[in-house]
Amino acid sequence: MKEWKVGSRKSMLALTQTKWVLARLREIDPASSFSITEIVTKGDRILDVTLSKVGGKGLFVKEIEQSLLEEQTDMAVHSLKDMPAVLPEGLTIGAIPKREDPRDVLISKDGKTLDELKQGAVVGTSSLRRSSQLLHYRPDLIIKPIRGNIDTRIRKLEEEDFDAIILAAAGLKRVEWKGTITQYLDPQISLPAVGQGALAIECRTHDAEMMSLLQRFDHLETRYAVEAERAFLHKMEGSCQVPIGAYAEVQLDANQKPSISITGMVGSPDGSQLFKATLTGDNPQALGENLAEELLRQGAREVLAKVLEENRQ
Repeated sequence: MKEWKVGSRKSMLALTQTKWVLARLREIDPASSFSITEIVTKGDRILDVTLSKVGGKGLFVKEIEQSLLEEQTDMAVHSLKDMPAVLPEGLTIGAIPKREDPRDVLISKDGKTLDELKQGAVVGTSSLRRSSQLLHYRPDLIIKPIRGNIDTRIRKLEEEDFDAIILAAAGLKRVEWKGTITQYLDPQISLPAVGQGALAIECRTHDAEMMSLLQRFDHLETRYAVEAERAFLHKMEGSCQVPIGAYAEVQLDANQKPSISITGMVGSPDGSQLFKATLTGDNPQALGENLAEELLRQGAREVLAKVLEENRQ
């Protein structure tokens, strides 16, 4: 029996996701066994500063990727939205399982929806993407940073000066806490993060045995969707440091050829400017890049430059 070493963050959600993946892989290959190595990342250690101020994407994966490169682990399970658009040399995404619900959700103290929240309500999120879109939709809201795992954020909602918080639906569903959700936010109001709701199983590019196992777990529609979204992110040079979102939907024909529709957004942190466009096509890489070029033409370049300059100060 082959035993694989698996890297994972220590949070409840990360371990739940990892154990779910390993259960599916055991079904695919009963001859494989897996042991989990819990790894603390920089993003887990720094909880008193917003992500945009401490380096953006990669904060939750770098140490885990290092363990792969040093062959201390053989594979890792990540939330795909945490992964930079470009992976370290020698690593690849071996499988992307079927995507969970990609939407953002609102959890409020008193069961009120986004439209029902009082004037000047305090909403907790440390995501520039979420705050930009929320303020564009409701400029009266007060956005207050909130960090921590799912359970920590829900406790802070109950104990601190928040009227509501915004989280990802996928995480709540995976830890079976969807009963806490007040409202699923329409992507027209809050476009998801690139890769939100999807998992990425990362491994070494030249590990043929692991790649062979993971390829049997890959979900083609989800892979096409996130490839388009990540191509958009890469072209925009995006990270957690700028308000960027994208969501692609895919349908396959009888020959497995994709029809892809992708919407992307770039906004100013205060929500005063929001650029959005939708394109369709069958080439995920080209589609994502073309969408980025369209938003840059609309004026997103100036907004991105300003945000990055402010983050450097």
